[in-house]
Amino acid sequence: MSDGPATFLSGPTPVDAAPRLAVSLGLDAEDLWIKRDDLIGLGAGGNKVRKLQVTMGQALEAAADTVITTGAPQSNHARLTAAAGARLGLRVALVLEGDAPETDRGNVLLDRLLGAEIIWSGHRPVDEVADLVERDGSRGRVHRVPFGGSSSASAEAYVWAGDELLDQVPDVRHLVVAVGSGGTMAGLVTALGAERVLGVDSGAVPDARSTVHKLVEGMRPGTQVTADSLRIDGAHVGEGYEHLGDPTRSALSRAAQTEGLVLDPTYSGRAMAGLVAAVASGQIRRGERTVFLHTGGLPGLFGHEAF
Repeated sequence: MSDGPATFLSGPTPVDAAPRLAVSLGLDAEDLWIKRDDLIGLGAGGNKVRKLQVTMGQALEAAADTVITTGAPQSNHARLTAAAGARLGLRVALVLEGDAPETDRGNVLLDRLLGAEIIWSGHRPVDEVADLVERDGSRGRVHRVPFGGSSSASAEAYVWAGDELLDQVPDVRHLVVAVGSGGTMAGLVTALGAERVLGVDSGAVPDARSTVHKLVEGMRPGTQVTADSLRIDGAHVGEGYEHLGDPTRSALSRAAQTEGLVLDPTYSGRAMAGLVAAVASGQIRRGERTVFLHTGGLPGLFGHEAF
């Protein structure tokens, strides 16, 4: 991994055994391990920090004064962009979907604490509002970070993470991960191969399979990875990205009550529901080394209306 000017990690994140959770799922006690990207220190942690090493490095190279990005109200990416901006001394403007809540909770509260400027899009598309903010000239030189921090360049951060994991768990057979803007899964597929990565769609993008495949192609033109070869479970989107379904609620409780492991209701909770379903259907079997990537998102738990 590059140790350039936007390095936010001090070393590999831990991999923890989860024997009681494994047995509750129907696996052997030694089958299941948790890759703890939630423990990355910056801004309450999470997978987006790895991508921000790339995107904020680009901002520094561009001599930006302000970084702009977009997201949902409880966006983990927005919160961590604000934290990265604070670490680097850059202004951060967050264009968030919808209207301002009556009370700042969860990630929104942290966005403000971290000093970000928050612009609510109201009924307009967030990208349209972000374009206006970028062009108005009042924020100096602006660098735009894409939705979710995902691009073919930033997805390389999860190629590095995949290599890191292989050093820790060389015999990994399955890696289960939430799919939001797609960059995390794309990088892991590039590092580990499509057959080992099971992505669980959160509903953040209209077509997760196409989104991930385009990112993989952007990283490795002419790759042998096809869209059809990607393992993506779309059964846990439910009523939509911001809605907490019963399988996810059950998965959150199971992880908490077997391992003291706290997940979030949008990404890692859905990914755990996908792991539960994969074991029940026989996609993941006893004796197969399985890693669950904990992508963080704890603040979102405190901002979720349905929990």
